[in-house]
Amino acid sequence: MTKRSYIFVLIAVLLSACSTTKYLAPDQKLYTGAQVKVIDKNTTKSESKALTEELEDLLRPKPNAKILGLRFKLWVYEKTKTNKVRGLRHYLNTHFGEPPVLASSVDVVKNSAILQNRLQNESYFVAQVNGDTISKKQTTKAVYTAQTGPAYHYHKIEFPQDKDDLDTAVTGTAKQSFLKVGDKYNLDIIKNERIRIDAKLKEEGFYYFAPEDLIMKYDSSSAGNHQVDMFVKIKETTPDEARWIYKIRNIYVYPHYTLKDTAAKLDSAIKYRWYNVIGGGNTVNPYTFKNSVLLHPKDIYNRTTHNNSLSRFIELGPFTYVKNRFDDVTPDSPFLDVYYYLTQAKRKSLTAEIIARQTSANYDGTQFNLSFRNKNTFKGAELLTVTFFVSSDKQFGAYNNGLSVYQFGVKPSLSWPRFISPFDFETDNAFIPRTILSTGYTLIDRAQLYRLNSFDVSWGYQWKPNLHRQNTLDLLDFTYVNAGNVSARYTDSIRRSGNPTLKHVIDNQLTFGPSFSYMYDNTTEDFRTNSFYYMGKVSLSANIYGLLTGADTLSGKVRTLFGTPFDQYIKLENEIRYFHKLGPNSKLATRFMVDVGLPYGNSTILPYTQQFFIGGPNSLRGFQARTIGPGAFDYRTLEEAKGTNFLPDESGDIKIEANAEYRSKLFSIVEGAFFVDAGNIWLMRPHNGLPGAAFGKNFLSQVAVDGGFGLRFNLSVLILRTDLGFPLVDPSQSSGQRNLFNQISFRHSVFNLAIGYPF
Repeated sequence: MTKRSYIFVLIAVLLSACSTTKYLAPDQKLYTGAQVKVIDKNTTKSESKALTEELEDLLRPKPNAKILGLRFKLWVYEKTKTNKVRGLRHYLNTHFGEPPVLASSVDVVKNSAILQNRLQNESYFVAQVNGDTISKKQTTKAVYTAQTGPAYHYHKIEFPQDKDDLDTAVTGTAKQSFLKVGDKYNLDIIKNERIRIDAKLKEEGFYYFAPEDLIMKYDSSSAGNHQVDMFVKIKETTPDEARWIYKIRNIYVYPHYTLKDTAAKLDSAIKYRWYNVIGGGNTVNPYTFKNSVLLHPKDIYNRTTHNNSLSRFIELGPFTYVKNRFDDVTPDSPFLDVYYYLTQAKRKSLTAEIIARQTSANYDGTQFNLSFRNKNTFKGAELLTVTFFVSSDKQFGAYNNGLSVYQFGVKPSLSWPRFISPFDFETDNAFIPRTILSTGYTLIDRAQLYRLNSFDVSWGYQWKPNLHRQNTLDLLDFTYVNAGNVSARYTDSIRRSGNPTLKHVIDNQLTFGPSFSYMYDNTTEDFRTNSFYYMGKVSLSANIYGLLTGADTLSGKVRTLFGTPFDQYIKLENEIRYFHKLGPNSKLATRFMVDVGLPYGNSTILPYTQQFFIGGPNSLRGFQARTIGPGAFDYRTLEEAKGTNFLPDESGDIKIEANAEYRSKLFSIVEGAFFVDAGNIWLMRPHNGLPGAAFGKNFLSQVAVDGGFGLRFNLSVLILRTDLGFPLVDPSQSSGQRNLFNQISFRHSVFNLAIGYPF
């Protein structure tokens, strides 16, 4: 037999093995699906295609699923049938199997009526749908023929003409109407139009109005030529309360509410500015709710403002449940009393957790956290958090058998649900602005090499203009790092290699100054075809102080603060992510980063903790973490690197990186991906011992490139990711040997195991 004959035999065997109709009873037929044919001459090809897809999606039942043209799940179901309620066969049968969908379960008449109703609701008033079945051996499929007739379009949209408050308010929403002259009639859009009008009126004080108070009438007889006139009207039965514009009278807050509380206790109310606080005086100060009670007496009722208040009550922290009540207190005039009932959470808590983690340097390890939280420290909803932590990390991989890293530290922080400043900043959205004071100490012990003591203090503000945007302003961000217990092995490596990167790691670092970051993120909204993430940050250190002291390292004028030379720089960071849905189970994910640090005055290079790194499981996955760059520099030329497993963490003042990844669901919890990464880091200025490390006009020729593929396992609580990357362009090689396309092999690949998506 020829090779081709063997292939045909193999295919025939597979098809025979996966045949599923042989398990059916003689009087049973397998339902194989349905087809909708739109045959009316009034519809274009594109309209017919769109209608066909929409109508076929409405048909029930759905046939058995296919994988590569085979009903594999049905085959598994038949092969694993069992009367047992546990065991492997039962598990495979119930989790991977799928019972047969029989032709007897198909109601052609009902499906035809559903399709016809959908067409009539979408402007095809005279549509007719007929259905039939076609049987072949032991299979049956359904065919539905749809004659749509002409589509009806809007000729005129008319809103109420009367002049009372409600009619005027409804007519005032006309410019934002979903109903447009020339559009097709669509019942779903009409329903959404009623909801839109109601939402707009709720912003203008019509507290008791409801979508059901609107009636949408259409007339297809007066316009002619397959057109309709649409009339938006208010029902005559609409009650008076729904026609009134309501204002706020009194506001009451119950900060210590329980289900047992039934009395109003209005006589014990403590008035604070524009609202009243009842009870809870020993646990919550009245000023606590100044940023949460957004409605004011004599304000016109506004549903958005009210909902934002509810969100802010929850965001305060000390309260687990919030409910409210509006009382119509003056039947002869439209006023409302507002009541907010807050149920307090436990004030103090102590939690312990053990987590698995992976660092940017491709270290894997565990961390133990012990955290104390006080949600109402000074009776003003201040959140005090004190976290003690200890961790142990080890570097894995074919090239990076790095030495273990141990850390111990404490991080106290205090957050106020308001701006603490000489100026009064007010916001009226759903998010409370915060003032945050954070401090910390960390001891970093890199086994057999050195120890670092890191101290940090920051004071700043955080606020969100809306759901997608967040701003963070740190007026002071102070960090001091000093090295201790540097081993002879490490000092010898500095001397032997002449690599300034090794020395830079243990240099004392002192940075202080403001920073501002802005973030935009709509990637959590799964309904979007295109989604974006952007993070931009600017950081400054010792700019004014360096200017005042005349610091200039290049001229030998090195200035100190508390006996330590301080670092002076301007640092800009930018990251953009773009996601495009290609289908219900696939997407294209991209990322682009440009980070630049400009050391000047008292510094010629950024402090090590502020520098940029590249490579590893969340960066360039075809290269080991922190082994690329800077520029065309090759660490493998160093004496210390020859014949040892000791590698320096290469760092730079500039970073450019781009990533593209195709992601697709394969089956069950398994997703697949193909990716390409490119980028490098550079120093702002040339440095002795790091040839080719400085950024220059030939930077594009120094960009590293890799590609590869991987699997993701979506375990609900986390994403377990495996990636296999292949280096394609290595900038550390000589110009004629940088292209590695002809050397692609598993021997040169890098395997990455990580948690979560890389971006």
